[in-house]
Amino acid sequence: MKKKPLSITWYGHSAFLLADSTGRSVLIDPWLDNPKSPLRPRELPGVDLILVTHGHCDHIGNCLEISRRFDVPVIAIHELSLYLKANGVTGARGMNKGGTLLIGDVSVTMTHALHSADIDVATGSPPDAGGEAAGFVVGFSGHPSVYHAGDTTVFGDMKLIHDLYKPEIAILPIGGVYTMGPREASLAVSFLKPRWIVGMHYGTFPALTGTPGELRKLLPPSRKGSLVELVPGTPRDFA
Repeated sequence: MKKKPLSITWYGHSAFLLADSTGRSVLIDPWLDNPKSPLRPRELPGVDLILVTHGHCDHIGNCLEISRRFDVPVIAIHELSLYLKANGVTGARGMNKGGTLLIGDVSVTMTHALHSADIDVATGSPPDAGGEAAGFVVGFSGHPSVYHAGDTTVFGDMKLIHDLYKPEIAILPIGGVYTMGPREASLAVSFLKPRWIVGMHYGTFPALTGTPGELRKLLPPSRKGSLVELVPGTPRDFA
């Protein structure tokens, strides 16, 4: 059976809005004040669920403002969810790696990521207050599944993410310095074997020099056409 299209809009850096054919939407790492985003937080028309991969300010971003405005669930690793609850996010829900939550018929599975994860948006927080960095596999019934890797480098257990969840769309950081760059991302693609590849966490700041073009050069000929370069603010359907 052919799957229904899933719309993905990149708002720069690691912020993505996933929307299924019924209009249900999931916002991941909602930093909409980033330099590449054409949309300000107050302009977001609506969202049904928010996911936060870790506690850094460029990923928590505008989570507090947006979640309070729409009063929607926010999923994060347990320790980060406690911080969110303490700061007025009544819908914060904690989970941990390997677990799956079902929100309506949207499944959210938390995966491993290799990255630091302290909460750097709050003064006085202990270094481990944010728990650990994570990624998410998001499944909409009847639509392609999405793996948002969060901030990470490549790791061998991405093979397990493929074996267990078989994500059809892999959203991978490629900017370098703070995450993996194109070289590591090309290896991640070989582990994950997605149908489509989307780059993120690049071009936001001068230090993040990795590009989709570099990644494409490193992919084998059979995979070069799988790389989709999104334009911030422009939705793209995947089916």
